Amino acid sequence: MEEMRKFIDKNLENFTEPARPKVAAPVLFREKKDGSLRLCLNFKNLSAVSSRNLYLLPLMKDMLAQLGKGRIFTKLDLREAYYRVCIKEGDEWKTAFNCPLGSFQFRVMPFGLQGAPVVFMQLINEVLHEHLYKGVIVYLDDILIYMETREEHVKLVRTVLKKLRAAELYAKLSKYE
Repeated sequence: MEEMRKFIDKNLENFTEPARPKVAAPVLFREKKDGSLRLCLNFKNLSAVSSRNLYLLPLMKDMLAQLGKGRIFTKLDLREAYYRVCIKEGDEWKTAFNCPLGSFQFRVMPFGLQGAPVVFMQLINEVLHEHLYKGVIVYLDDILIYMETREEHVKLVRTVLKKLRAAELYAKLSKYE
């Protein structure tokens, strides 16, 4: 219950709002690798009636084929990446969830919606388009920057970080390598 309160208190101002839903997803928490908890919502009923986005996620074999072109690597993991995509006004009710603290709905895209991964991939591919497979590969909220020389690598890392900042996407420092 403590984690639920922390999540609601932290996100109520920026990402969620109180709701009076006719339908709502059940909620639970799962432990992440770092020991913190991730809110998990079961949107299977919504997914059953949602249309599919045919945008394809990149194939791992295609991304791995690029790595031979690099000697220096930087890995970035984006922080609260999906929360940077707004839910279409009027559709917020579809993201409603109930918990012991009340009913809430998201103003931004929560993790767990059927189309969330591909919508986010479209966004990040637009932001980093000119660098994809030219020193940058992306899979969802993970970015790998690779280059032959240190000079080229530093320049590309700076460029990627500037583009991410301009798009209001931020790397999680604790997961930077």
